[in-house]
Amino acid sequence: MTADLSLIEELSLSLDEYHLIVKLLGREPNEVELGMFGAMWSEHCGYKNSKPLLRLLPNTGPRILTDMGGENAGAVDIGDGLCIVMKIESHNHPSAIEPYEGAATGVGGIVRDIFAMGARPIAILDSLRFGPLREPRNRYLFGGVVGGIGGYGNCLGIPTVAGEVSFSDTYSANPLVNAMCVGLAKIERLMPGRAGGPGNPVLLVGADTGRDGIGGANVLASRVFDEASAELRPTVQVGNPFLEKLLMEACIELAEQHPDWVTGVQDLGAAGLTSSTVEAAARAGNGIVIDVARVPRREQGMVPYEVMLSESQERMLVFAKREHEEDVRRLFQRWELRSDVIGRVTDDGCVHVRDGEADVAAIPVGVLTQPPEYRRQGVKPAYLAELQSYDLASLPDLKALEMAPLLGCESAEGRVAAALLRLLSSAELADKRWVWRQYDHQVLTNTAVGPGSDAAVLRIKGTKKGIALTTDGNGLYCYLDPYAGGAIAVAEAARNVVCAGAQPLAVTDCLNFGNPEKADVYYQMEGAVRGMAAACAKFDTPVISGNVSLYNETNGEPVLPTPVVGMLGLLEDVDRRCSMGFRKEGDDVYLLGSGLDSPVEALAGSEYLREVHGLIAGQPRIDLDLELRVQRVCMEAIEGGLLCSAHDCSSGGLAVALAECCIERGLGLYGTGLSVGGRLDAALFGETQSRIIASCPPEQRGDLQALAGRHAAPLTLLGRVGGERLSLGDFLSVPVSSLAGAYREGLPRALEG
Repeated sequence: MTADLSLIEELSLSLDEYHLIVKLLGREPNEVELGMFGAMWSEHCGYKNSKPLLRLLPNTGPRILTDMGGENAGAVDIGDGLCIVMKIESHNHPSAIEPYEGAATGVGGIVRDIFAMGARPIAILDSLRFGPLREPRNRYLFGGVVGGIGGYGNCLGIPTVAGEVSFSDTYSANPLVNAMCVGLAKIERLMPGRAGGPGNPVLLVGADTGRDGIGGANVLASRVFDEASAELRPTVQVGNPFLEKLLMEACIELAEQHPDWVTGVQDLGAAGLTSSTVEAAARAGNGIVIDVARVPRREQGMVPYEVMLSESQERMLVFAKREHEEDVRRLFQRWELRSDVIGRVTDDGCVHVRDGEADVAAIPVGVLTQPPEYRRQGVKPAYLAELQSYDLASLPDLKALEMAPLLGCESAEGRVAAALLRLLSSAELADKRWVWRQYDHQVLTNTAVGPGSDAAVLRIKGTKKGIALTTDGNGLYCYLDPYAGGAIAVAEAARNVVCAGAQPLAVTDCLNFGNPEKADVYYQMEGAVRGMAAACAKFDTPVISGNVSLYNETNGEPVLPTPVVGMLGLLEDVDRRCSMGFRKEGDDVYLLGSGLDSPVEALAGSEYLREVHGLIAGQPRIDLDLELRVQRVCMEAIEGGLLCSAHDCSSGGLAVALAECCIERGLGLYGTGLSVGGRLDAALFGETQSRIIASCPPEQRGDLQALAGRHAAPLTLLGRVGGERLSLGDFLSVPVSSLAGAYREGLPRALEG
């Protein structure tokens, strides 16, 4: 073996993988070739640890227009000749090193995946995880990431319409930054990412190439963090959103007005020219030859290795037809974008890299796109049995005087109120207005329901249709039971779009885990994916795109297992949309799904348990059959005009969800005559799944009850909208103004340290 061992290690390749490369090539690879293998066989590009699990996810359906992983993003037919294109990806490690640029370029990359397919980006969503805000560095990361997302998205003129933010100690040194983009296109104008037609020119369009981002795919995305990770700052890309705006408009014009000029368009993301050329050639069954001497550069002295692996932003490959080469170049010139012919499509099935007259790499496409796959054996962590069997009943209930020191109240009613206010003011559950007010969520004038609700709703102009969008995931649930946690992530995302009045259609996912080579982490991955697969099958929501982010560890400690689900729902009539806030006095308020008398097991993984008792324990559960019945009742009730509001009951439990319904428009709830036979904490703050708070006019009461009966879905009358207090029986009574104050001031106060 002649290769430098340090280079093999730097590229996150194993010695066995290196020997396999030698065997497949029939020779030793040179430095450029080894760098290309390191990128394409990285987890980020090759999915070598996750592909066997990803095959478990359902990915087909009558509305699905793309093969999973077959294009830059997934596409879903929504009727009227239109489709939604969507994808979610991570930029975790770059954001941990340089939060603003890491998050900004994460947005830039996911947006390029969408307009590379000829779709107009119409929405951005995010899913963010940080360590506790009491720590100064976590506040720095939080502010930088939020600023980067807003800064890039706002400059592009794309609204950021929904998302989520969560906090846990495990994310302190390794925040999770997942960005999702959604685009709209005519089905007939979808643009493939194919290098078609041997002899056709390959154009590199957009920014000049620099040294930023080199090694992002394999150095950042396939390595755990330690104290030396700050030295990786040069591997974080630097973005220019104004240039990307020009690139976006030019590519959309090309797709919409001149699709016959090209065979395909491909984004340059992770691994830069290497992955973009290889993937585009593979899709078309062709080869490609690239001359790196023709690549425009913004730095002196760059060698072929650096040019092929640079992840400089705002760049696209365009595969023009020979007869339209000049037409394509004139189009980009009109948008003040540079375009250079850097190569040609070939028919030999190989990627050839040249530097002028010198040959620097020659690798069969099929070898680069078929990394080894590792089907590992997961082992249930030793700590899990103890956590799952923890006797939650041994904890004092809110009725017990032992809770007085924890909550500072002598009466049970006072303790319930104190617990509710404490939860509402926690960074985890508090209003995230501080975040989304930094995002332009109304630009393009499609936003019918914006941030802060269960799901965003966007109009599809020129039709009566609308789409609902959300991101969801709960690392605590997956930590305590990976299978249930994965299923709940899908179920809650579906429940959220249903509460907006939309039929769930499809999923894009981002799987954030630690080092898959560890048996306990692989156990988490496999369990979560199997749970997601079961839920996706139950709700008929195939997974059409996504991303896997592994090695999210610092000094050997992994983040919570955090699968994030981006869900798309369709409203045939956007005017039938629903929101979460109570709308008018006198409406009946119902709990659709499991009733008030929740078992103590409902406290498993709950925010109440973590915030009040400082405990993470129990075993979350979900009944997918009940979940489906509850969602069908809610969906049909909204379509039938029976409901005035609908709100998912999730983190924080029933009391928090009711408070959010009241806070939205300042309307209270009279909940009289209610009793709780079991524990107050489980009833009010337990996180039993498959529950929706719904309000309807009294005259619709009979129809709603009949609908719930037909679907065998439990329905409990909680009270009536009105007044200035949230009141439930004789165990809870709090002014809505106090609830709103705690809820809206919680995050700003946490950011003060």
